[in-house]
Amino acid sequence: MHFETYPFEKLNTLLKDITPNSDYVPLSLTIGEPQFATPQFVVDALNKHAPLLNKYPKTAGEALLREAMLKYNQERFGLHLDNNQIIPTFGTREVLFNFPQFLLHDVKEPVMVFPNPFYQIYEGAAKAARAEVIYLNLNESNHFQPIVDKEALSRADFVILNSPNNPTSSVMLMDDLKKWVKLALKYDFVLLNDECYADLYLNKPLPSLLNASIEVGNTEFKNILVINSISKRSSAPGLRSGFIAGDAKILKAYMVYRTYVGCASPLPLQEAAAVAWADQEHVDIFRQKYKKNFEVAKELLGIDAPEATFYIWLKVEDEIAFTTRLYKEYNLKVIPGSFLGREGEGEGYVRLALVYEADKTREALERIKMVMGSE
Repeated sequence: MHFETYPFEKLNTLLKDITPNSDYVPLSLTIGEPQFATPQFVVDALNKHAPLLNKYPKTAGEALLREAMLKYNQERFGLHLDNNQIIPTFGTREVLFNFPQFLLHDVKEPVMVFPNPFYQIYEGAAKAARAEVIYLNLNESNHFQPIVDKEALSRADFVILNSPNNPTSSVMLMDDLKKWVKLALKYDFVLLNDECYADLYLNKPLPSLLNASIEVGNTEFKNILVINSISKRSSAPGLRSGFIAGDAKILKAYMVYRTYVGCASPLPLQEAAAVAWADQEHVDIFRQKYKKNFEVAKELLGIDAPEATFYIWLKVEDEIAFTTRLYKEYNLKVIPGSFLGREGEGEGYVRLALVYEADKTREALERIKMVMGSE
């Protein structure tokens, strides 16, 4: 089984023979990992429950964590989910990788559809599931929105959306989400939205795909699923806390599969995650930090803020030359867009992750401004 080299490994290879300018402090805008401290009340919960390491966790997740996740969905999205419509997971990366293998195992010639450029785990999952891949190309001509190809959808078994999107920061609003729910029902494919950036909106709260499902009358979420994670919203990627929610029939069978996977979250992590999922105030604080970063980007680069995420999908003349020059002359790392896409998508862009406090963000963007001003 052959997997593509991960984007960060490609970047290391690209830059390995370059000596960066030591006059500048090293900075990196490559990885989508918040650089803010995890809230103290979350850390305190983790420390308090550390003695629970002497117990095996349940694959299905403890009641405390499930209740916190249900509360989150109710308060954030107005969703009144039943317990059989949600499964706590060890982050969302493991779900994105193993769920397609579960779903497509008995399909003779499986077909997966997902955006391009993309979070590379989608591609790895397709390879592991032996699936043919059809891309939903995101580019300037379609405003980075997934365009419907009805012929492709008629063959699809599993479609992944990613809104708010990594890496382009594009957002699908309610009408577009409703359209996709209807397509999933019409063509009978399973539709999953990766909503890990849903709480990083800058102005108005964004809907979930589950909201759209209810809006079109699919109140039981037939064929509809979402995943979400605590990593971005709570600056706690190390907690590895996520969930998959939606179609109870699919989730019932997937829960049986998960008992064999062995990815139950340790009890202290579940306790800490539960208090984080149940609280919204700390998320508002982080959201304001990201909003400030985009204000700095507007000031220095003239870039309008997206509706959500902490990414800038920056258009440049040559993303490889831009990346190498930025590292060599200013000791700053970014990800070339071509490392995140296939078939030419992503070329001419770099992804910037604005995950620092405003002062460091300003320093990084000032370096980018100097390179852009001399292109």
